Amino acid sequence: MFRRTPRLFAATLAVAALALGACAEKTDDKPAAGTAAASYPVTVGSLTLEKRPEKIVSLSPSATEMLFAIGAGPQVSAVDDQSNYPADAPKTDLSGFQPNAEAIAGKNPDLVVLSNDTNKIVDQLGKLKIPVYLTPAATTLDDSYRQITDLGTLTGHADQAADVATRMKDDIAKLVKDLPQRAEKLTYYHELGPELYSATSKTFIGSIYSLVGLTNIADPADADGKNGGYPQLSQEVIVKADPDFVFLADSKCCQQNADSVKARSGWAGLTSVKNNQVVTLDDDIASRWGPRVVDLLRTIIDAVAKVPA
Repeated sequence: MFRRTPRLFAATLAVAALALGACAEKTDDKPAAGTAAASYPVTVGSLTLEKRPEKIVSLSPSATEMLFAIGAGPQVSAVDDQSNYPADAPKTDLSGFQPNAEAIAGKNPDLVVLSNDTNKIVDQLGKLKIPVYLTPAATTLDDSYRQITDLGTLTGHADQAADVATRMKDDIAKLVKDLPQRAEKLTYYHELGPELYSATSKTFIGSIYSLVGLTNIADPADADGKNGGYPQLSQEVIVKADPDFVFLADSKCCQQNADSVKARSGWAGLTSVKNNQVVTLDDDIASRWGPRVVDLLRTIIDAVAKVPA
């Protein structure tokens, strides 16, 4: 979700996605159908599908990954210009940032999956009788599991979706089970972009770091939550905090790496820099809340494991 520069735009989108969560189909409701027989109609929240969708348009990279993971890939006829995984996803020039109802309708979809309601696109598509399921930016792993299972119900892959969610839960449990107990928690700074936007523990990405027992230096910068969990830090704040780790979620978009971090004014003396604990992440994996979150957690744990307990 946060691939494009400038990162101010990305951070704004992140906050908007969280704020628009209230506009989504309510995923708190238990799926009403989606048995092994995949009988229809099925209902998720206020959305009911009379038959299995065969021409799905996904304008959310996270949702695209979910759909393919649960076996609904053959039903996906078009994805947005940021959905680059899996490689065989039918990528188009459709935009999830600025969705265009006419362009979407041109794909003749029987289900559209979105991550936010930009430009009131849900109402626009509703007037065209096109069903829409919203998958707002997750703030917890449970949000991710619910979206996966809901998509399974809607697409006729309930059992496969349940298996994916269970496998994620099991993999995560195994990864965190044997983490060493530390007398003092290690600290970290997660970078969304060179403009020094970060994410607090109250965000989805922050919750992943919390599983590893790390302390987020960005938390004090948004203690009141006015920045939606995505504050912009200053050079001075980061240098003073002297985090044990710097995790870069801007290595692909902005070519940031250990050398570029070391070259920043005052950063060469940071513990993370001196101890070679600047970790480059895959921008895409670090900004999505689909099944590959397990890969992200594994990367973080592997990096932290190099520091003696």
